[in-house]
Amino acid sequence: MRTLVFLVAALVAVTAGMAQAEARRISVTGTGTIAAAPDMATVTLGVSHQADTAQEAMDQTSQAMATVLERLSGLGIDKSDIQTQNLSLNPIWNTIINRETQQQERELTGFAASNLVLVRVRDLDSLGQTLSAVVADGGNEMRGLSFSVSDPKPLLERARTAAVADAMDKAHQLAEAAGVTLGEVVSINEHGGNGRPMMARAEFAADAGSVPIEAGEVSFNNSVSMVFAIGE
Repeated sequence: MRTLVFLVAALVAVTAGMAQAEARRISVTGTGTIAAAPDMATVTLGVSHQADTAQEAMDQTSQAMATVLERLSGLGIDKSDIQTQNLSLNPIWNTIINRETQQQERELTGFAASNLVLVRVRDLDSLGQTLSAVVADGGNEMRGLSFSVSDPKPLLERARTAAVADAMDKAHQLAEAAGVTLGEVVSINEHGGNGRPMMARAEFAADAGSVPIEAGEVSFNNSVSMVFAIGE
């Protein structure tokens, strides 16, 4: 019985000690953001055509796309940087009112075909001219233009370092304000990082006669949570 009482008392003491240790900690979250000029653009472009028959619609679209792909190749876009995103063929219906029954009916009026490709442009100086050339060669679909960097790893590493530095600054400030000594790092948890376009003062100057483009900047963000012990 005495042994059991002793074990219970020891367990209570250990639990209390752990609770006290948990209470003597400082928890902070740090964020880091690094901005950089992009060196690559990604855009979805292609062609679409309507015709009376499915075959005609697809043939016209295929011919125009072949011309666009040949143009992209001539502008130095590598085949590995071009990927088909969508190929579709759909009937076109027109709703009419039947004069005899006064009921709505659908009438087949033709077919629409579309072929879209995702293109990576690694030479931003040629981006405006590339887009203009595609339009001139029959491209009539363009969407989803975005900018990025070809090697984001160094920027993500800098954002991670900045996030840790921000967390440590906050911890030092809190310790100083509370009149305690900041102890060792107990834990670090990363909440992930990513890159996203952001508004910036910088502009991408397109040559005369090409599509005007503003490249701006890309920002890379990271967030970490850190727990510090409070020194004795």
